Amino acid sequence: MNRIEAVLLDMDGTIVDAFPPIIRALNQTFVEYGLPQMTPEEVKRHTGRGDCSMISLFGDRREEAGKRFLEIHDEDYLDHIKPLAGAETLLHWLGKQSIPCAIVTSKSQMRAEAQLDALGWHQHVDAVIGKIDGRPEKPDPTPVLLACEALSIPVANTVMVGDGVADMKAAKRAGSRGLGLCDSFSQHELEEAGAFLCFDSLVEIHAWLKERS
Repeated sequence: MNRIEAVLLDMDGTIVDAFPPIIRALNQTFVEYGLPQMTPEEVKRHTGRGDCSMISLFGDRREEAGKRFLEIHDEDYLDHIKPLAGAETLLHWLGKQSIPCAIVTSKSQMRAEAQLDALGWHQHVDAVIGKIDGRPEKPDPTPVLLACEALSIPVANTVMVGDGVADMKAAKRAGSRGLGLCDSFSQHELEEAGAFLCFDSLVEIHAWLKERS
């Protein structure tokens, strides 16, 4: 197995609990458009599959619905994000070990940067690859490859940590090793999507990385 020279991290649901404002905004948008609401678990699974395009939810009205969703989401989303257990410890450890770290997220670049600012984590992260116009999203491998390019690390020498099947598919397609975090998706689902290994917590992933550093 190649030496791990860099760690790529998904953001929402992996190192940050940012789903409450997403769930609230999406369900309020559903109500305004006369559509049935989703449970929190359904929202997490929807985004984790990488099919979070509004077209699958709102059809021909996707553009206006997408704008409305963001209006609601951006009202106070930075007030409701919080680190997930083990995230800050992992980031500090990566820095002490001089292991480069990149965020690879389907959240917009602007909002990902804002979340890092709000959490005071920018100093722990060497690159942020978020959603911008024209950039493919996970499960496409492009974001993973861009992160490796930004870090100047061969993709085969990286691991990609994520809680969604889109994360694991993107990692496998790019040539990275996916470390799946079991939450909304089962170990079987993550492994079927291409996960190299699966864990129940970031604490377990941290311990596994320490054994190989």
